Amino acid sequence: MILPNPENILLFITAATILIVVPGPALLYIMTKSIEQGYKAGLASVLGVGVGAMVHVIAASVGISALLVASATAFSILKYGGAAYLIYLGIKKLTDKTTPIESVKKERKSFSSIFYEGIVVNTLSPKSAIFFFAFLPQFISTDKGGTTSQILFLGLIFLIIAFVSDMCYVLVSGKLVKYFRTSTKFTTIQKYLSGSIYILLGLLTFMVNKPTSFGGSK
Repeated sequence: MILPNPENILLFITAATILIVVPGPALLYIMTKSIEQGYKAGLASVLGVGVGAMVHVIAASVGISALLVASATAFSILKYGGAAYLIYLGIKKLTDKTTPIESVKKERKSFSSIFYEGIVVNTLSPKSAIFFFAFLPQFISTDKGGTTSQILFLGLIFLIIAFVSDMCYVLVSGKLVKYFRTSTKFTTIQKYLSGSIYILLGLLTFMVNKPTSFGGSK
């Protein structure tokens, strides 16, 4: 298995860590589920988001991500599909007619449902597709060959860092449930905040621009 140069690996770890700890659509989704249903739901969402990221890693390794970014039609399908899904989740949250406490009980989902929802959220994220296409290749040692194995290796590192970071957020978010789950005021705020976040993320996703050349980033 051909690996990138050691200095490239260190640079990638540093850059990836900085990018991962900054909240994005997937991370905010994980935090929302952790607050709604606790640690186990948070873990399920982390695993789902991780699988979604793995899809992009594999896609990048065989050149599919390059095709998505190069094709306006393919990119638009990914972009608008993900945006529409996030907006749908937000509208569904905001239009719930039940009381706050009933809403929390009603919206409890099985861990398998949360897992699969996490896969959808991250797989349909154009930000993820662009990230693995424009960012990850910068750390490949092209003179060594084995581009596919290098991308898979860096992708694995990314997934490990993301898992550790996401679980830290789950632990912090989960603690909020212990203190506020029975608070009507908190659940009301949480309902509108979560719905607004979903819709905002969907609208921001619509604004993601297609890179004009290889190696460009947004």
